[in-house]
Amino acid sequence: MKRLVLVLGLALLAGCATVKSSHVRPDYETVDKTRVKRLVVVTQPLPDGKQSVGELWSLIARRYVNQNRDFIAKANVAVAGNPEDTSFKGLCVDNAEGILWLSPDMKPQGKGMEAAVKARLLRCSDGEEVWSAEAAGSWSSEDDRYKELTTQYTEELGAEVTPYVAPTFRLLSATLDTLPRPTLSDVDVEEKIELGE
Repeated sequence: MKRLVLVLGLALLAGCATVKSSHVRPDYETVDKTRVKRLVVVTQPLPDGKQSVGELWSLIARRYVNQNRDFIAKANVAVAGNPEDTSFKGLCVDNAEGILWLSPDMKPQGKGMEAAVKARLLRCSDGEEVWSAEAAGSWSSEDDRYKELTTQYTEELGAEVTPYVAPTFRLLSATLDTLPRPTLSDVDVEEKIELGE
């Protein structure tokens, strides 16, 4: 009976999963693990066509990878339209080694949001893809677990982002948890501590 409950529980969890696919380069351990650590996060196109929501996506992603994935993400931007250069070479400045590109699709649905993202980590040196993931789902905008987070981002970015915070965080945290973990040197760790995120 315990085994049946466990199997049913795992099946239910799998049914709730938001990540549809995720891929890391086969040579990640030998090529990128110690070389692609400093990132710029870019959201393009804008989710739901709103600049402030694009800024929300990039800011949540920057803070999440700094706190949970050992990257050093110093900058985040949100850009309207579709990218003309999908390597984002123009953003590879100030010792950036990679671009974390979020390509969202998000729209209000009832009392929440329907959202999807295609995410890619690109090497600045040659524009090659290091990691990619796709995820989607629908979430309520009012979730008690994210009340404090919603208040924080609303104060930072304005009331327009309020209904987007909880769904964005849920989608991005699941997606970004599939990122690989780089190896940081002592100097990198000090730099990361200085960021304070």
